[in-house]
Amino acid sequence: MTNDYAIAPIDSLSAEGLAAQGLDFALVDTSDSEALTTWLQAENRGFHGERMTQAKLDAQLPHIAHRRTTGVWDPDSADAASPVATVSAWVMDLTVPGRTSIPAWAVTAVSVSPTHRRRGIGRALLEAELRTAVSLRVPVAILTVTEATIYGRYGFGPAVMSADWTIDTTRARWIGPETSGSVSFIEPETMLQDGYELVQRVRLQTPGQVEFADILWERLLGVGSDPEPAKSLRVVRFDDDEGELQGFAAYRVVEVGDDFTRHRLDLAFLVTATDEAYAGLWRFLVEMDLVSSISAPLRTIDEPLLWQLSDPRAVRRDRVRDHLWTRVLDVPVALAARRYVLPGVFVLDVSDDLGFADGLFLLTVAADGSASAVPLEGEAPDDAAAISLMVDDLGSLYLGGVSAVTLARAGRITELRPGSAASLDASFRSPVTPWLSIWF
Repeated sequence: MTNDYAIAPIDSLSAEGLAAQGLDFALVDTSDSEALTTWLQAENRGFHGERMTQAKLDAQLPHIAHRRTTGVWDPDSADAASPVATVSAWVMDLTVPGRTSIPAWAVTAVSVSPTHRRRGIGRALLEAELRTAVSLRVPVAILTVTEATIYGRYGFGPAVMSADWTIDTTRARWIGPETSGSVSFIEPETMLQDGYELVQRVRLQTPGQVEFADILWERLLGVGSDPEPAKSLRVVRFDDDEGELQGFAAYRVVEVGDDFTRHRLDLAFLVTATDEAYAGLWRFLVEMDLVSSISAPLRTIDEPLLWQLSDPRAVRRDRVRDHLWTRVLDVPVALAARRYVLPGVFVLDVSDDLGFADGLFLLTVAADGSASAVPLEGEAPDDAAAISLMVDDLGSLYLGGVSAVTLARAGRITELRPGSAASLDASFRSPVTPWLSIWF
């Protein structure tokens, strides 16, 4: 898909509702640096950030010009040129079970000024994003959130969890596999090309990962607009016996207190294509001199590292929380795009208050894990498992990281035939724990 989404017409329904309040809902011309700068400053203020310097603006503007950028303006405001609400979106590939991907409407920068809260502006923006995605035939929408109580009402469900890991390296001895590859220090800039190719090569291994680029990628390597964090960033790469890059890690070492032997290592990013690279890089980090602890935020909830250290109690998993939220917009397309573990026939009675995914659907999974999904007309097959659920719960189940049995026990989904939740679980669950390694 091209970036035609960036110039698609503004959603008329939300525009009319906001106009009734004297507010203007419009696209930002991202080729107009002054207009985009004003929008960025307002968006940054919405998340309590400092006013952006010109250097940061100059570095960021070219990287977000491809996005669909919208805002709401109040002509009666003292600063009528600055939007009172913002949102931005673009299409990027989302990895789904089966080492494949699907186009997803990525929503970000959702902010409403405290001066204009409780006027339905946020709802108008989000519903406009979903209607625009549907009009462009994008089958799912995704976002990462700062608050977990907002997006369920728009049909998003938490689909991917993350955790912050802390390792006490004074207690942890490496008992994982020996590796034959090599670890080398490199300058972050050297990984801009090779590292990005690696990330794209391995992202289909894990449901929940996305095809990110531009400023999202540069920030990970500390080569973006802010030079201060980049000064302390260290990057190491792991090459196999044939000299091929199979992984890299970016980290900082921070002094803690007055004891120079007890630094903390803050892991910024670690990605690997092979189990050997994973073991090699983690062993390098765990055995680093003058470091007594490792902080590894935004990692998968199922790290093999736990089983590679002598003392599992030296590893602590904190802040297990929702990270990626998924919203199904086109049920047949979304369900047919992924692969499944076991064959089966399933009837899904989906309720969607916004109407996009509302209906009764028949999902048929073949022995090879491929599937077809169609609206169900007539009676359900006698051998079909049958579930009634809201669209947000379908979003949670979609990537295979949330248990249908758990949702049934919680009263979130309803079995229309006994045993249907277990059957759905057995087919939907992903062998690889879903994980998203970035914010967007």
